[in-house]
Amino acid sequence: MKTLLTILILSTIMNAQFKLPKYETYNLQNGLTIYLLEKRNSPLISLSFTVNAGSIKDGENFGLASFTAEALKFGTASFSKSQIDSTFNFYGSELSSDAGYDFSIVSSTVMKEYFDQLFNVFSEVILKPKFDEQEVIKRKQRWIAELEQAKESPRSIISYYFNRLIFAEGIYSNPPQGLKSTIEKITPEMIRSFYEQNYHPEHSALVIVGDFNSKEMKNKIESVFANWNPQSDRLVYDIRYQQKSFNKPRVYLIDKSNSFETTFMIGGNGIPMSNDDKIKIEVINTILGGRFTSWLNDELRVNAGLTYGARSRFASYRFAGTFAMSSFTQTKNTEAAIDLAIKTYNRLFEKGIDEATLTSAKNYIKGQFPPNYETSNQLASFFVQKFIYGLDDSYINDFEENINSLTVSETNQIIQKYFPKENLQFTIIGNASEIERVVSKYGEVIKVSIDEDKF
Repeated sequence: MKTLLTILILSTIMNAQFKLPKYETYNLQNGLTIYLLEKRNSPLISLSFTVNAGSIKDGENFGLASFTAEALKFGTASFSKSQIDSTFNFYGSELSSDAGYDFSIVSSTVMKEYFDQLFNVFSEVILKPKFDEQEVIKRKQRWIAELEQAKESPRSIISYYFNRLIFAEGIYSNPPQGLKSTIEKITPEMIRSFYEQNYHPEHSALVIVGDFNSKEMKNKIESVFANWNPQSDRLVYDIRYQQKSFNKPRVYLIDKSNSFETTFMIGGNGIPMSNDDKIKIEVINTILGGRFTSWLNDELRVNAGLTYGARSRFASYRFAGTFAMSSFTQTKNTEAAIDLAIKTYNRLFEKGIDEATLTSAKNYIKGQFPPNYETSNQLASFFVQKFIYGLDDSYINDFEENINSLTVSETNQIIQKYFPKENLQFTIIGNASEIERVVSKYGEVIKVSIDEDKF
């Protein structure tokens, strides 16, 4: 009887679908969106503030959104930069800020007993930044040095070149971290202008997840953020973007003359975050290049020994997205590695996916999913994405059901619909004198030097 009870309990746990915990969302009168989720089994509280102010709003000032996000911490009406840093350090926390393509974010995780002290500083960083000139000057110097250093790691920057190839002069071609020439031009006045044009309560959200009382938390939020006036009379960007298709294969060759290896990305258009088939697409991508035992990693690393790793991914944004396979190899193996990646990719179209392979991927995805939303930080991250990308709770609540419903027939339909087949686009970083002749067989070559101040 005891054994039977144990089996029944285990069966119930295994068959229980992960659901989004109960939460509350509402808006202040000024338009600020609030997400509150009480999570009483942890002494931590996660804070995230996000605003629709990513690099797609940089215009020609590449890096301005990212610099503005970091400059929020350069001092406020009441606190200097050193006071902000020391306050968070004293209470065992850290204040981070960053910007991507679609949004900017300020976040921290604090012990609940120190919440009031740190929430006061956190909110002032958002509402009353000073953008101290000396701090801006110092950070620009380090920023430019970091941009130069990044060029020594092609794997860390190749996606920016790839986006430039895919999106041309479109909004997602802007490198979020900027260029040396654009960072050099940034001034406190430009940062202040970007802040005033884009940091509005009606375009922002505050997410709080952790051990707190919602009624008390609402009062704290109201006392700080209710006086933040909406500024909808200022410039508001109405961004619309239509992703273009390609009429020929192209090779964006970035010459790094001192390189002994070739780094490459191969792909094309992808999907926006809001795509209804996103979860099912991820199952297929898991098979192709989304896990260690994927086709790409097996063929290029395990079987051929051409690389230490090969993968594929869909990078999804608010209005568009990309698909890419990526890897790196010794210069002499450039052609063999790229040919094998393409050959492996073509298996999707030529043979499709069988039942056993699909079942394995579905089980893997289902096993990986719940741990992605266990911590307060992870849940806060979901609400940020929910606000920015318009995700529905069904993304989590119906996740396992969507996975289970995926059939072999539907899988192969999705491959034909979303995985680019014709006119693949190649971004390759390596020694051009050694590989240009080889890579020219893949498409029209567009060559630049990695030393040029451009993507």
